[in-house]
Amino acid sequence: MKKNVLASLVLATTLTLGALTGCGDAAPAETTQTTETTEAAPEAQAEAPATADSGDKKITVGATPVPHAEILDNIVKEVLAEDGWELETVVFSDYVLPNTSLEQGELDANYFQTLGYMNQQNQDAGLHLTAVAGIHIEPMGIYSQKYKALSELPDGATIGIPNDPDNGARGLDLLVQKGLLVSKGDFGTDPSYTEDTLTKDKDANPHGYVITPLEAANLPLSLPDLDAATINGNYALEAGLPAEYPALDIETFDDETTVKRTNFLVVKEGNESSEKTQALIKALQSDKVQKYIDDTYKGAVITSFIDAQ
Repeated sequence: MKKNVLASLVLATTLTLGALTGCGDAAPAETTQTTETTEAAPEAQAEAPATADSGDKKITVGATPVPHAEILDNIVKEVLAEDGWELETVVFSDYVLPNTSLEQGELDANYFQTLGYMNQQNQDAGLHLTAVAGIHIEPMGIYSQKYKALSELPDGATIGIPNDPDNGARGLDLLVQKGLLVSKGDFGTDPSYTEDTLTKDKDANPHGYVITPLEAANLPLSLPDLDAATINGNYALEAGLPAEYPALDIETFDDETTVKRTNFLVVKEGNESSEKTQALIKALQSDKVQKYIDDTYKGAVITSFIDAQ
């Protein structure tokens, strides 16, 4: 496959990242592609990717490092090889180039994003991408280095939550979902109702937990100073928490939030039924991938093998 990074970089500069991203709610700042590429001839730059398979058995997929590229390289490559396919994973450290590279035909597919982010990029940049299969969710979990179960948390325990509005509300929803809080009180609806207000609200917080907002990415580093914290799955993975301090509990999802939080396999429109796409769907939604995710990520990643919406 010819690779046209120059065109991708030009297109990428016209984009702005939205709040909905592949695995969290804040996109990395870097724009680095780790696989070497070559510049295509000018006459090839305007060519759209062909919708028919070329007969080759190599599939090129763009992905962000954790857990997407790990899943592709550590298990999907093996599953595809059983059916005679060769997988090349192109690792990106941003959320723009995987989509512009797919649009330009440099990739057969990408695997890193939610539907909300894909739809936003299609609209903002005039891309023509479509989701073909749901693969996984990175749920927020409640982590602790001091306690082994939620029931061990004492009254007045200090619980960290992300300090940005979306993830902070998500963290409080998780505490309500698991019975640590009765409700969020007026958090999110009354600007004067803060985390400190919630700490003192005996109706919403009968155990008097000290709700402590911190930068989401810093919560794993602050965990030794907290009794517990609600931490996004991607940050938990980067800090190695699931292996050393497995989550005490994780989010559960209804139908709506399952779709919202799922990371999908995405292709260029017209390639939904191609042989390569169907081989990828089969491999990514296989029992072997299910077992790998369960065994490796211990709740920080959970499978979400749903159809494209």
